[in-house]
Amino acid sequence: MELIEGVGESSSPQRSSFGGFSGYDVRTDVYNRLMECGNEEATCNPEFRELLDAHFNRLPSRYALDVNMDRVEDVLLHQKLLAMAKDPEKRPVFHIRSLETIRNRGDETDDLDPSPRDLSTSKACDNAEHEEDAPLHDKQELVYTPVHEIIFSSIDKPKLLSQFSALLSDIGLNIREAHVFSTTDGYSLDVFVVDGWPVEDTDGLHEEMEKAIARSEGSWSGSSPSNSVIEKALANQPKSGEWEIDKRFLKLGEKIASGSCGDLYRGVYSGEDVAVKVLRSGHLNETLEIEFDQEVRILREVQHRNVVRFIGACTKRPELCIVTEFMPGGSLYDFLHKHHNVLELSQLLKFAVDVCKGMEYLHHKNIIHRDLKTANLLMDTNKVVKVADFGVARFQNQEGVMTAETGTYRWMAPEVINHQPYDQKADVFSFAIVLWELTTGKVPYDTMTPLQAALGVRQGLRPALPEKTHPKLLDLMQRCWEAVPSKRPSFSEIAVELEEFAQEIQESSSSNR
Repeated sequence: MELIEGVGESSSPQRSSFGGFSGYDVRTDVYNRLMECGNEEATCNPEFRELLDAHFNRLPSRYALDVNMDRVEDVLLHQKLLAMAKDPEKRPVFHIRSLETIRNRGDETDDLDPSPRDLSTSKACDNAEHEEDAPLHDKQELVYTPVHEIIFSSIDKPKLLSQFSALLSDIGLNIREAHVFSTTDGYSLDVFVVDGWPVEDTDGLHEEMEKAIARSEGSWSGSSPSNSVIEKALANQPKSGEWEIDKRFLKLGEKIASGSCGDLYRGVYSGEDVAVKVLRSGHLNETLEIEFDQEVRILREVQHRNVVRFIGACTKRPELCIVTEFMPGGSLYDFLHKHHNVLELSQLLKFAVDVCKGMEYLHHKNIIHRDLKTANLLMDTNKVVKVADFGVARFQNQEGVMTAETGTYRWMAPEVINHQPYDQKADVFSFAIVLWELTTGKVPYDTMTPLQAALGVRQGLRPALPEKTHPKLLDLMQRCWEAVPSKRPSFSEIAVELEEFAQEIQESSSSNR
């Protein structure tokens, strides 16, 4: 997970079963309701109030706003799950219960009533009216769709949300809502509302979840391996003094940015201005080392005017870093959204062609970037745009497809979100969103959270087509974000099309002078 997109951020709006409160102390209300209902933990433990406060204090303030005040015992469940997650042998901890959503029998859509009803018996308070009280003819007009709530707790780490969504997809579940919380001491509490399991009973779903977790065993640890994966991976490769950085000549300057597992610095190497991506040693684990190794392998293979130039890397633990040319123009994301630049059509086309040329080259080298977005498109002093950040890039495998969900939700192709096989055309979809961003100057799906946007895209959502935009750009965007990957053009085709369009604009501008 990133933040970047993902770590510790609520990924959907509040569930209607959650209560939104302001102007009063939620935790006091939770405490009072538990006491009034005679909850054993609340009434028998003299330190209960302090423990309750400590629970709320380790979670973000919006957690309190998401508490369902008709089901306050959920807070105790969350406490227990977070406590259980401290045991590495039990991670990830999960809890499943049935919810029920009512819709009309004649409704042919998949839009469910947004008010899930808890099927479990509340131990604290249960004031729900019995369904048997409903008239018979009303029952006959309703159909029930099984909906379940699944709560996970584990060590918080990068791409955890992607792991959980892949886990749910592996079982055949569809995520309808997600609420993601990070604690101050490094744990996660992730609540998903899902459908796709055919029955209300949770025993079978619990068993399938255990099997899915077992299949992905080894990916939940936050600890570092005893032997460096990088050293093993590079052991069979020819060592080259040309790219192994001599730290005696590397000087770090100001910190430019921080990610979930590392920091980016401006620096100087042998007299040249450079950017230095440093992995934090305390966050190193096998997954991160493999990604680091992949990034170094890819960067060593590429050299193009529109790809950030690789200078070298330090591959000796614990100080791992990647050194590239410094791009003083910053990212297109900052250029558009922080500095609020509005692009003339000619400049927009120049940027778009630069991106296409870089991506065309990468695809020719059988490399899929998998995280193409404006934040990863950097400019030099002459405003030449270059593709950067190959942290999740991969060489396309022999079968020609991949299935792992990776990238950033707002720019992610639907086949990647759905964990379906995908290839280089996933990058083309991301380019369509970049092109829309260059045209509008807006962040894609800016009224939605990242996961909301992803759930929308998988159902056919696309950014609204901008008004007063050249028809050729609109047509290209729509072809590049086609739902069917094979219908999307290649970067070679896009580059030719954009260059011809840019030439037309230039000739038209010259003739009007």
